[in-house]
Amino acid sequence: MRMDDGDAKGRASDGVRSARRRYARVGVRAAPARSPAEVTARTPVAGRGSGPRASYLVLLDDAPLLTPGKKPVAVPTRGLAEGIAAEWAAQGAVLSPPSMPLTRLANTAIDGVCGREEAVRADVAKYAACDLLCYRADRPQPLVRRQRAAWDGVLGWAREALGVSLRVSAGVMPIAQPQEVAGAVGRALAPFDCFGLTAMHVITSLTGSALLALALARGRLSAEAAWAAAHVDEQFQIAQWGEDAEAAARQRRRWGEMQAASRMLELLARG
Repeated sequence: MRMDDGDAKGRASDGVRSARRRYARVGVRAAPARSPAEVTARTPVAGRGSGPRASYLVLLDDAPLLTPGKKPVAVPTRGLAEGIAAEWAAQGAVLSPPSMPLTRLANTAIDGVCGREEAVRADVAKYAACDLLCYRADRPQPLVRRQRAAWDGVLGWAREALGVSLRVSAGVMPIAQPQEVAGAVGRALAPFDCFGLTAMHVITSLTGSALLALALARGRLSAEAAWAAAHVDEQFQIAQWGEDAEAAARQRRRWGEMQAASRMLELLARG
């Protein structure tokens, strides 16, 4: 995704370029019936059922904000539209794409995920075959205990919520999970539309765990708890050897991405 150096209306960015602010007002309005934006709101958000739903446009000086693919930024809930609008309203004289994470996620959903939902669900479900929570240390014992404390509860939740038991092993050699695991995760992802799937894919990629992403989405874990569970090993190493400044900066950036994806799920669920 790229932002041109000229007019900012109708454009968004992944941070490759910045642009001067050329708009005064930011707003949100319901998309008119049968508009192109309606297409992006025809699949359900988790927990909200199926069928056509209202969608909301983000406006810059009354003109619809467009994605890099030149599609209207139309999202399925007013809360998400207002969150995106707030990012644009908070910009100064020069736009700062890194400060607009919800905008980037919405662009990704509209331009890259809508219409490809099944492929994205399958990609997230693949993580269950090599889920972080299934690969344990056999020593030292303090790390073994930390992993059990952080991960066993989520595996127990998965048994109840998803109806599957994942195999756990010490070491890094691949584990053959039961065939029903991928199907169960896929079914759990079925209610998510392209916006929810975008957030779920980000969370799964950042944590290395489809189970942590689902536990967060269903309210079993907070974003902070899911993040901590995903980084048990790293935090143990930091406690033993200290923190590397470059690695710490990278983790802060990744945590920002995690927060944005979690907030997107929250705004989708809130309506």
